[in-house]
Amino acid sequence: MSEEILINVTPRETRVGVVENGMLQEVHVERASRRGYVGNIYKGRVQRVMPGMQAVFVEIGLERAAFLHASDIVRPLPPEGAESNGNGNGHVPSISELVHEGQEIVVQVVKDPISTKGARLSAHLSIPSRYLVLLPYARTLGISARIEDEAERQRLRDVLTPLIGDTPLGYIVRTNAEGQSAESLAFDVTYLSKVWRVVQENIAKARVGERVYEELSLPLRSLRDMLNEDIEKVRVDSRATFENVVKFVHKFMPNLDDRIEHYDGERPIFDLYGVEDEMQRALKKEVPLKSGGYLIVDQTEAMTTIDVNTGAYLGTRNLEETVYRTNLEAAQAAARQLRLRNLGGIIIIDFIDMSDEEHKRQVLRMLGKGLARDHAKTTVYPMSALGLVEMTRKRTTESLARQLCEPCPTCSGRGVLKTAETVTYEIFREITRAVRQFNAQKLLVMANPAVVNRILEEESSAVAELEEFISKSIRFQAEEHYSQEQFDVVLL
Repeated sequence: MSEEILINVTPRETRVGVVENGMLQEVHVERASRRGYVGNIYKGRVQRVMPGMQAVFVEIGLERAAFLHASDIVRPLPPEGAESNGNGNGHVPSISELVHEGQEIVVQVVKDPISTKGARLSAHLSIPSRYLVLLPYARTLGISARIEDEAERQRLRDVLTPLIGDTPLGYIVRTNAEGQSAESLAFDVTYLSKVWRVVQENIAKARVGERVYEELSLPLRSLRDMLNEDIEKVRVDSRATFENVVKFVHKFMPNLDDRIEHYDGERPIFDLYGVEDEMQRALKKEVPLKSGGYLIVDQTEAMTTIDVNTGAYLGTRNLEETVYRTNLEAAQAAARQLRLRNLGGIIIIDFIDMSDEEHKRQVLRMLGKGLARDHAKTTVYPMSALGLVEMTRKRTTESLARQLCEPCPTCSGRGVLKTAETVTYEIFREITRAVRQFNAQKLLVMANPAVVNRILEEESSAVAELEEFISKSIRFQAEEHYSQEQFDVVLL
């Protein structure tokens, strides 16, 4: 499989695209005015304790207070050999036992502010490097479940155990560490130890609301998390960013130095690979399938739904086979759309009903295969009797649509408009209401041209009856800048 990372940089915006076999799979956007907070560590102050929710709001210097749950609060380190977080038996103490209002606390952002919600915090700090994640408050050595080979897992334990020694710091071995040398892992242990010492120094002198550790910028963060032997090229269209990337890769991944290229072509890099077009398509609700079927992707506050439809695909054998083929293609397409649109939380995929149990299993397998390359954690549940697949996908930042778009000012995000007929009858009711409350000789109605045309053409007799009923004349005026739902009744 051919896989490339494209980095497009402009003065106020940076974008990173992941292209597999010529097709965009992921896109990440970071703007100078709204850079994300995930991974940043702050010195905060408990603002409000909410015993009923087992949580607190913490002031960390952002626009809105951030949310911290009791299960995400670190307790003091116990004696050697005891549970490291104080609640290893699954019992979470009362929030009032853990913190109190006004208390200073060091926290890390684990989810950016989304919509009307403040950032989500954790006091279980973690600092990632290329191959490891440092857990300052946990005496543990964990290994990513994605490293499945038991011999390799044991090798990693054998390499890291003497490197860590009797330090009170804990580590998690990332998937990228598979097959890496002892020297590379030792470098990361040393690097993370130095970073933690600097963070501790910053904590000691920081005031409430100050950041004590900042996550890497989008280009470097993307390479730290995604650059591996499978990536053929990393193309960067900014000379300054290219130089920073080269330094970063040379320091942390010297064996991949030759993968970094500066792109200086005349044509924009995202245009060259069709990324711009793919991003525009990812903002639409309908996703066409090669077979003629299509998906409808609908993102709401509570969840995201993906509806599968056969569309024009009639198949060649029978209905069950047609449905099966459509669902197989849809499973693959749905997995790609989740990555591409960065959709998270609860997701419901409504596959077309199938009666064959083996077909259902194969569709679920195809969905799992499509999600295997997803960097976000996903959990998929069995298909229900109605053909629904419930799943979750971990999300730490806003979806692509919510990063790039805002609710329509005309429909306020409803996605529908009142018809001209509905608005016409609203105007008639408003006229009746107005003349009862105020004295006027005549009335002027200003509305969208489509509404005025309907009133004058199809509702002319109704207007005559209304004028007779209220004993006043009514004049209608079309206003091009009015939306279809907007109107004003003016008393003259």
